[in-house]
Amino acid sequence: MVGISDDVPGGDSPAQEEIDAFQTAARDLIGVALRSLDVLAGQVSLPQFRMLLALRDLGRCPSSHVAQALGLGASSVTRLADRLHVSGHIARGADAHHRGVVTLELTALGHHVVSEVLDWRHQEFARILARLEPGQRAATAEGLRAFHQVVGDGYAADVHGPVPL
Repeated sequence: MVGISDDVPGGDSPAQEEIDAFQTAARDLIGVALRSLDVLAGQVSLPQFRMLLALRDLGRCPSSHVAQALGLGASSVTRLADRLHVSGHIARGADAHHRGVVTLELTALGHHVVSEVLDWRHQEFARILARLEPGQRAATAEGLRAFHQVVGDGYAADVHGPVPL
């Protein structure tokens, strides 16, 4: 599992109210991510949307790559892909060099759904952040960038299950 070092610079442990603030922020950010799927009116589930996001990032690729990216087994990816293929969100294909390899890619509808959700999130964050003073926004953004730098890109990469990306 990818994690961060337990070493605390200078031995300075965070105060309980600081930890509580991050617990609240995690809940708030997950809430925005989950609410963003409401714009789809049940068109796709959270696990299906995760697959769409993965395919947006991966492009056309073997289903085994999607399984690895999502931390899921091949059969779980096949079930998700079956539903998304039937609904027109993804296209199935075959690798020209290996006929047994199934490839997956987003269709125009799949791209549209991803854009719609991410656009909603953008607008929602803009609406929420506009309620903060400019100095608070800048400090919050700086703090989040520092937090991400410590956590790193790979921290949630091996998390299994429906993480709201």
